Amino acid sequence: MTAMSGTPLDSDAGDSDFASLCDQARDLAEAGHLRRAAAIYERVAAEAGPSRRAQASLGLAVVHEQLGDPAAARRADENAVATGHPEFGPRAAYHLALLHERAGAAAEEAAAWRQVLAFDNERYLQAAHRGLARLAEERGDEQGADQHWQLALEGQDAAVVAATAHDYARGLLARGAVTRAEEVIARGLAAQEDPALRVLLGAVHVERAIAEFGAATAGGPGGLDPMDTGVAYELLARLLAVRGDADTSATAWEEGLDHRDPSVAAEVRTRLRRGFLVPDAEDADTEPAPSWWDPYLEAAVAQDSVPMLAGELFLALDQLYSHLALPHASGEARAAALRAVVEQAVRAPGEYVWGRALHDDFRERLRRATGGDVLPPGWPD
Repeated sequence: MTAMSGTPLDSDAGDSDFASLCDQARDLAEAGHLRRAAAIYERVAAEAGPSRRAQASLGLAVVHEQLGDPAAARRADENAVATGHPEFGPRAAYHLALLHERAGAAAEEAAAWRQVLAFDNERYLQAAHRGLARLAEERGDEQGADQHWQLALEGQDAAVVAATAHDYARGLLARGAVTRAEEVIARGLAAQEDPALRVLLGAVHVERAIAEFGAATAGGPGGLDPMDTGVAYELLARLLAVRGDADTSATAWEEGLDHRDPSVAAEVRTRLRRGFLVPDAEDADTEPAPSWWDPYLEAAVAQDSVPMLAGELFLALDQLYSHLALPHASGEARAAALRAVVEQAVRAPGEYVWGRALHDDFRERLRRATGGDVLPPGWPD
């Protein structure tokens, strides 16, 4: 939102010359001749009556902002507000509030928005209430924020109502006030169709689904069969992860895996492991033995950190490949050099949390193959 000078609602008698100068300054500013525009605005602000002085001061504030001098812009806005002009006054206060917002001066911004309200110009009331609501949210004043949000929703500008509903509903969702958020979203959509509001409405449905699945996993009269309970735990955990709550998602998985009913725990584990690679069993009549990496995969799914684990694995593979490919590419054949390269490659996984498990698994497989532990203690470090 930008406040710009323009044609006033009224004009001082006999000020046509100053009006022409304001128009000239505006045209110069729009053409990029900011300093020439500023000089004309300054002349009008110094010599004209209240109406043109207000218009020129506001125009000067906008030009100073474009010139990168926010302090001068604020002074010009304050001069325009001081005239009490019913149009340029609130517009200048609006612009002043935006300047303070960009500077991170919350108290000064709030004071400027209150100045906008004091003018009682319908065109700027919604913006002022939105600004004050946002500031109240930031300082934790939920009651004050609610009052200003509601007043902003009562405005006549449909686009502003929709934007207000979006910001208000997002804050309500963050507070956990799902029903109120849905009501605000409906109000915004009644004013104007808005894809951003549809996104928030989807978030409302996600929150409702989380609550329902949470209630289902909590049990109660009748209960669920193991399959339905497993579904409830899985969807609860996955929706919590989608919401960005990885810790609570992991807790939901853990509760399912530790369920007092073994059949429920088995169902949850099956769902957690959906898509996992299952190695072929060495004996066709036996189940494949668990792989050393299974706990790490399960933890990654439960903690919503599969991309991180995949990244570590690819990085380790890249390190191994680089160590081994370099002597091959360079034609290095000396035994000592090759041994050093192999030692580097074997140690590469050790820097990852799963590296020790890989080393221990290799040690055990080698022990079974050779009939004894042939590796020194602490190998390969």
